Amino acid sequence: MSIIAVDLGTTNVKVAVFDEELRLRATQSHAVCYLRGRNTVEFDAAEYYRMVAQSISSCRSRAGMDSSSVRQIVITGQAESLVVLGADGEPSYNGISWLDMRSTAECCELRGAFSEDCTYQITGQPSIIPTWPITKILWLRKNEPEVFHCASKYLLLKDYITYRLTGELAGDFSIYNFSHYFDISKKKFWPEILNYCEVRPDQLPALVEPQTVIGGLTSAASESLGLARTTKVNVGALDHFAGMIGTGNIEPGTVSETTGTVLSIATMVRKLENTGQRIPLHYGPFVDTYVYLPVCESGGVSLEWFKERFLAEMDYGQLDAALLTRPRPTDVAFLPYLTGVNAPDFNPDASGVFFGLKLTHDKVDLAQAVMEGVAHLLKKNIDLFENAGIRATGIVSTGGGARSDYWSQVKADITGYTVSIPENEEAALLGAAMIGAISEKYFCTFREAVDRCVRIKKCFHPSAREHYRMKHDLFELLYSQMLPVFKRTRG
Repeated sequence: MSIIAVDLGTTNVKVAVFDEELRLRATQSHAVCYLRGRNTVEFDAAEYYRMVAQSISSCRSRAGMDSSSVRQIVITGQAESLVVLGADGEPSYNGISWLDMRSTAECCELRGAFSEDCTYQITGQPSIIPTWPITKILWLRKNEPEVFHCASKYLLLKDYITYRLTGELAGDFSIYNFSHYFDISKKKFWPEILNYCEVRPDQLPALVEPQTVIGGLTSAASESLGLARTTKVNVGALDHFAGMIGTGNIEPGTVSETTGTVLSIATMVRKLENTGQRIPLHYGPFVDTYVYLPVCESGGVSLEWFKERFLAEMDYGQLDAALLTRPRPTDVAFLPYLTGVNAPDFNPDASGVFFGLKLTHDKVDLAQAVMEGVAHLLKKNIDLFENAGIRATGIVSTGGGARSDYWSQVKADITGYTVSIPENEEAALLGAAMIGAISEKYFCTFREAVDRCVRIKKCFHPSAREHYRMKHDLFELLYSQMLPVFKRTRG
């Protein structure tokens, strides 16, 4: 018996086949293609589904699994990417990625109509930003009226994929908390903002709890995937939350940190409460759980940008080796705000800044400053947790950044927490598979599944704390002193 886990990634679609003991049998990855404009990032939703279907079929074949042995397909992945369907049930417009920034004017309009206190109390989100699908829908109303008036359904990407697989229209709470039209305490859509944007309730899917099995495969999906129609499709949960499960972070007390394209920091809580801090709050992967989840778009992309533009001759392993020969910390500071600031400051005017450059510095010094800058941003968000009374016992680190021992040590030094690296790098896929395994009763509890399947391969303990503490003070001072400059150079 087996489980297929599907991660609907921004950069890649990933598929993995696990047996009933959650042993990995095969994996498949396929790059996502985008149509990019000055402020737009779109994709072909139908092609995205075909890529998912082909990857599932190929991965199952490579795993040597009989078509009838697959019990569940569990879906995880990104949240905010928007898919608009016409009356025929087909996409009537290119999918709009969460990376798309076209809706800045609509953000300003919505901020004027709904106060930040109001939106935080209802959605758990401190600010209205272009990432949220509600801003893209309002943009369509203003700029693509024909598409808007002919729209039959507004789906998020994960809904669209499960719809193509099962014919059922359903979205889970952990995904819809990123729509900015979901009421986190009432677990239903927020009617006032939908009315403002002229979106009808019948244009939205039914909402379900994470980890819900919504049906079997359609005839078309069964044929294209090479799987039995009785194969169940599980809505799973958001990729960040599946990743938490896949690293063993299933209870309050641990911080999960992922440095991929973005930097995300997550910790689970059991109840909604007013901490006095505007920390992004989401519905969690388990019934009536919640996750504080600051997401910083200027995370791992900062190092990717620097390396591709200025250090292309060196791979990441060579960079790590070169950094081990340099004093720590570097005397160059870097503000990693290449796409503005998300959590915790939410300042779209901010930009990237190198400070303290001298003739003695080279490209490796600057790469070191970039890595430190992202780690300072991590600490800044963890400090927000601590100020809200949330104290964790350690950090579990995943994503591409976790492959760098040097960067992991820097994160430990700057935050003051031990940083643990799980053995399985594809935590979201493992977490999704665990969801399916629990659903199929292969394990009785998530604790049992974690104890049997999650292994930590490395730990990095804090050192050189005083030097990094002073460097963090400089990081904070530099940002505060740059605020009037950012404001003056806006646009």
